[in-house]
Amino acid sequence: MNSDLGLWAVPIAVLGGMLRVSTPFLFVSLGECVTEKSGRINLGLEGTLVFGAMAGYGGSYLTGSPWLGVLAAGIAGLLFGLLHAALCSLPKVNDIAVGIALMILGSGLAFFFGKPLIQPAAPMLPGLSLGAWSSVPQVRAALEVSPPFLIGVVVAVLLLFVFKRTRIGLVLRMVGDSADAARAMGYPIIPVRVAATAFGGFMAGVAGAYLSLYYPGSWNEHISSGQGLIAVALVIFARWNPLACLGAALIFGGAGALGPALQSVGVTSGYYLFYAAPYILTLVILFVTSSPRKALEGAPRELSITR
Repeated sequence: MNSDLGLWAVPIAVLGGMLRVSTPFLFVSLGECVTEKSGRINLGLEGTLVFGAMAGYGGSYLTGSPWLGVLAAGIAGLLFGLLHAALCSLPKVNDIAVGIALMILGSGLAFFFGKPLIQPAAPMLPGLSLGAWSSVPQVRAALEVSPPFLIGVVVAVLLLFVFKRTRIGLVLRMVGDSADAARAMGYPIIPVRVAATAFGGFMAGVAGAYLSLYYPGSWNEHISSGQGLIAVALVIFARWNPLACLGAALIFGGAGALGPALQSVGVTSGYYLFYAAPYILTLVILFVTSSPRKALEGAPRELSITR
């Protein structure tokens, strides 16, 4: 890539990496956005992501279909979401503590059941070329995306419409902003939060399947690198707006692609520091948004972090 494109290889590689790396952030953040809109926070998405990656890879390997693997991962994530919702529905149970416990549980179960899946090769998800207009092979390769990314973009737009224009969105926001008001209007609090948390778990499971079946496209015990937890911070940065989640996911994806892009043009001294860019960006965002006036702007008022 370096000999053909020169320094242009860096922005092209960052753009391509942005499209690939952003997808797990996008799915997890959209699911968590729905969960938090209902007034509940789920910090166990890291464990759900890892377990989804294992379930997706195993499902693809056993069935021979990567799409069935994605479905298996989504169902696994949905079950974790239901477990989180059921535990948090008990009296005097803290949703943050439950999330941390399920993060550990999900990671542990994934490591245990995923041991036999480290060596076998499972069918991978197909790629779609957005660079067919170019005659440069490197550009076509860099601009190849997976169908889940495009699905995630559509889901972001649909969620914004649901939140602002539908009765379901109105009920969800009412439950998240004032459980007493929702109860007075006759809306069931617990079923709404269970459904929202289950949806968040499903999306995190699908994000895990993307990791193991497309990029990086393998199963190992360290596949997530904290992306589930970063996505929770991303929701706060996006102010609980699905389209903003899409933009923030692309920013994080670009940051994650910076290190490999520099390495592709022969930067061998200190490039590894840029691999930490997503984590540094997370700290910067949390610092910038931690002012008393802006930290919880737009936050559902029933969230435990707002009390």
